[in-house]
Amino acid sequence: MTDVRRSPLDAVHRSLGAKLVPFGGWDMPLSYPEGTLSEHRACRHGAVVFDVSHLGTVRVEGPGAFATLQRALTNDLGRIDPGRAQYTHLLDPVDASVADDIIVWWVDAETFDVMPNASNTRRVTDALAEEAAAAGTAEVSAADVTAERAVLAVQGPHARERLSAVSATAAAVGRFAVARVPWVDTVLTVAGTGYTGEDGVELAVPAAHAEALWAAVTAAGIIPAGLGARDTLRLEAGLPLHGHELGPGITTLQANLGWVVAWEKGPFRGREVLLAEREAGPRRRLRGLVTEGRRPPREGSVVRKDGVEVGVVTSGNFAPELGHGVALAFLPPDAVEGDELAVDVRGTEMAARVVALPFVKKR
Repeated sequence: MTDVRRSPLDAVHRSLGAKLVPFGGWDMPLSYPEGTLSEHRACRHGAVVFDVSHLGTVRVEGPGAFATLQRALTNDLGRIDPGRAQYTHLLDPVDASVADDIIVWWVDAETFDVMPNASNTRRVTDALAEEAAAAGTAEVSAADVTAERAVLAVQGPHARERLSAVSATAAAVGRFAVARVPWVDTVLTVAGTGYTGEDGVELAVPAAHAEALWAAVTAAGIIPAGLGARDTLRLEAGLPLHGHELGPGITTLQANLGWVVAWEKGPFRGREVLLAEREAGPRRRLRGLVTEGRRPPREGSVVRKDGVEVGVVTSGNFAPELGHGVALAFLPPDAVEGDELAVDVRGTEMAARVVALPFVKKR
């Protein structure tokens, strides 16, 4: 991409002194003057708001919408109903690697807001068009409406309590529920979803009303937080990030996310290739590692067992809630909790141990 996109809240972030960085083709706030560590702790113990407008929104509508999504994605929308959200994967049809991991908001009977990662919106839109054409489904449209709205993620143990001062109805939208909520002179689409390991909701608001909603949310005592804190929070929660734990060459099964695959629902993109991997057994699996001290493992660090290379770190950082380093790494399928390993960080080996995920459990 050559043109950098900006959130409808770009001017607000600049006025607050945010550090803006390129991310997935967008200029987005990494942190605000208080810093990532403060924002991280505010989310774990209070409430924060992230601008996540860089995430895509592909609106899939029409009588053929359900069938198209069933053919394209791994999970089974038949497990839920309108007014619910679902986590799912879009696979590459050739090698079954994860082309994108997605949240689907099922807004009403024939309307779905498909939420891809920032740089994958076009890929998802094209895949949905291909599946609709393959099925001969004419009564469906898939339109990129990302530019028409902003998305605010309000997260933390006190998120709902504080958000209730802005909209009690929005604050009451349950976990993985989806609802349209009137607010002032517009309508929000609210989902009980997030990416921090904490409770909260995400609010899609028409772009013209984004600044007013942000002002109301922050006036309620909800602290602005940037993508730096969002990343350390998701890592503590053991959540995968596309381009790290998911992406080219990485399958759903390798990432230990087989629960998002509905084998029984019928054909879907990449199913036969993924089925072959299930039968043969994945050659590697994603595991959690902990290290001692504040120095963290980093992406790309080699993992060894008894001096032999056995894997690589995909994400690593200092975990503020734990006071030591944590990492996600692809390891041999026989690696189990308690295994003692070593991580090579710039030529220095650090002792590491395989642990269960998440690193920090939701309270």
